Amino acid sequence: MSAVSIKEKLGYASGDLASNLFWQTFMFFLPIFYSDVFGLPLVQIALLFSVSRIWDAFNDPIMGIIADRTNSRWGKFRPYLLWGAIPFGIIGVLTFSTPDLSPTGKIVYAWITYSLMMMIYTLVNIPYSALMGVLTNDEKARNSISSYRFVFAFGAGLIVTGLNDYLVEFLGQGNDAMGYKLTVLVYAVLAVMLFYFTFFTTKERVKPIVAERSNVLDDLKDLSKNRPWLLLLFAGLFTIFYVSIRNGAIAYYFKYYVEIKSVMWWGMEIKLAPAFMVLGSLAGIVGIFLFKGLTDRLGKRKTYLWLMGLSSFFTMSFYFFSGEQIALIFIGQLLASLFMGPTSPIVWAMYADIADYSEWKTGRRATGLIFSASTFSQKFGWSLAGVVSMSLLAYFGYEANTEQSPESMEGIKLLISIIPAIGSIACVLLVWLYKVDEKTMAKVQQDLRERKTKKGAEVEGVMS
Repeated sequence: MSAVSIKEKLGYASGDLASNLFWQTFMFFLPIFYSDVFGLPLVQIALLFSVSRIWDAFNDPIMGIIADRTNSRWGKFRPYLLWGAIPFGIIGVLTFSTPDLSPTGKIVYAWITYSLMMMIYTLVNIPYSALMGVLTNDEKARNSISSYRFVFAFGAGLIVTGLNDYLVEFLGQGNDAMGYKLTVLVYAVLAVMLFYFTFFTTKERVKPIVAERSNVLDDLKDLSKNRPWLLLLFAGLFTIFYVSIRNGAIAYYFKYYVEIKSVMWWGMEIKLAPAFMVLGSLAGIVGIFLFKGLTDRLGKRKTYLWLMGLSSFFTMSFYFFSGEQIALIFIGQLLASLFMGPTSPIVWAMYADIADYSEWKTGRRATGLIFSASTFSQKFGWSLAGVVSMSLLAYFGYEANTEQSPESMEGIKLLISIIPAIGSIACVLLVWLYKVDEKTMAKVQQDLRERKTKKGAEVEGVMS
């Protein structure tokens, strides 16, 4: 099997940069866009997030099944980047548009556009994620590809968190609704180009064993008995719960809780909220490179446990910071993000391992279903985070664009500290139970190579 070039790794990683231009915008800015700009009641936002994301989560395995059974001249997964890129961009812009409608009309518009956006995101991102599992079957190469991917994902975070507020202000000229629409239009154009770059620079190499046959029920039954995959499934749910709640709370945290909104630096006004978000993305990127050697020495599982445990500790520490303690707030963000950053590429490399592990156990390969069902858990975690965060704000009496009560300030503080830390601690417990290590995967890869060699020889014998 030919090696994966740096160009191809960059090409594949560009797809996650494209996806995360929107994913990061959803996490950091969609809640406050809906509540403070679009004008949706918190109850409606919670309902929208819960129903749409759960519905979309159930679409993920269906998309994975469809992708696994796609056969085209471009492969199984790459065609969806070609077909879905432009609709992805168009629906994204519509989601962040604010039409002049009645309150009821706005609710209907938000439901339609957001639901469509989640479905088109599934159409593109499920095959994209599964694509990593067929670029190569070499474990170290997969770790490398996954690292490239998440450096680019954090790069999208840098773009969104660093520029979003400034772009909204500059492009909107005082009109936040127009500012958000034009800002997301910029993201959309860039995302479409990046998806096409991924399509043209990647190649699907890992093929199913010759004469392999399966049906959907067999694949689903295999997954239900795959204990390592089930553990990663729930770890993925709580990871996104942790990330989504914490990132979604940042805009509220700096708008209402943190007492200093900006500082002057070299004659320029630096807004602290974007600076805080950018610091998190930069620290995540640094963490990926800083702890790569640790992954090679300790293995993916042990490294994940140490890093997520430390990130949980520093996330909880935010509960004890006052709104005046800017230095502590930024140090906490630096450390929580530094340790959290490398966990994402580790987990997605584990998913690729599980695709091989499942084939080894069952004799059937279902890469798309494994990745999509894993994404299902993340969408469910995202839904749970949206419901919890909006419900908690409503419970503590949050009112948009007004001075907050001590009770609502307490709710905002919980959303950036204790509540997300519950999710990250759950991840640590689940991955502690995960036992597929590097020694196991070496045996899996060797056995699969022998099976494919044997199958190839059998087919040649029949044909001759």
